[in-house]
Amino acid sequence: MSTSKQRIGIVGARGHTGAELIRLVAAHPALELAFVSSRELDGQRVADQVEGFVGELRYVSLDPAAVAAQGADVVVLALPNGKAAPYVEAIDKAKPETLIVDLSADYRFDERWYYGLPELTRERWRGEKRISNPGCYATAVQLSIAPLKDLLAAPPVSFGVSGYSGAGTTPSDRNDPEKLRDNLMPYSLTGHMHEKEASRHLGVPVEFMPHVAPHFRGLTVTTNLYLVRPIKREDVIARFHGAYEGEKLVRVLDEAPWVSQIAHQHHVEIGGFAVSADGKRVVVVATLDNLLKGAATQAMQNINRALGVDEYTAIPRP
Repeated sequence: MSTSKQRIGIVGARGHTGAELIRLVAAHPALELAFVSSRELDGQRVADQVEGFVGELRYVSLDPAAVAAQGADVVVLALPNGKAAPYVEAIDKAKPETLIVDLSADYRFDERWYYGLPELTRERWRGEKRISNPGCYATAVQLSIAPLKDLLAAPPVSFGVSGYSGAGTTPSDRNDPEKLRDNLMPYSLTGHMHEKEASRHLGVPVEFMPHVAPHFRGLTVTTNLYLVRPIKREDVIARFHGAYEGEKLVRVLDEAPWVSQIAHQHHVEIGGFAVSADGKRVVVVATLDNLLKGAATQAMQNINRALGVDEYTAIPRP
């Protein structure tokens, strides 16, 4: 890669993930923030909205054609599901060599797009300039299951709890602090998008039950794994250490991780590893910050690899 910085734009920058991306880009030696598009914040200074950002850059409201006309080297789409296609089509026409990273679910099932969960799919990348960023829950679920996938006797069952930042900024019951006070709110208990996503990319059916809790950020997933043969706890732990050895954003613990300890952290923690008396059921707990490793940090991993710089550039590590 040349020594000149690559110009990057963010569409949908008003959201929580957009703010985290802005902070990561601002600290990146090879990237220059060219524009941040937000209809609601049009005209406001980014520095007034994103703590730690310095400069006079302002939000602008750009339609798909206007985004494409910016000619950025990288565009991150941080939009709600179902909104990405017009931007992708406009960029395809104007500058098809642009690297696009989509944070929504719109292209996670599209074979033409690389599904970027680096710890599991790094070797499948073939230089694609269209990258679909995994969902937060789907990341935790897949990392919890992958090391034991070959021993499964039945679909794994995952119980998930997330902070309400995962519900986005559009007002709803699931991001209303008053309705969540002293509450745990179940939703989409069958057929959740991340259930379909994890099943598709692991290649095994997964059952997933999500809930929203009163805390703001961070999620935990507790997964039951039913096995075809007995296994000892030390062998389970050895499998996870072997699977994620050298992975700088995955920490394998002996004890079950706590969601309160993962907020503002860029890595995943996986632990617990409770084994039933007959050795044929294993319970794994994984935590991550849904806005970081579940979204912005993972996007930065994918951007770095596509640009040819170290995968962890500008990403704080544990």
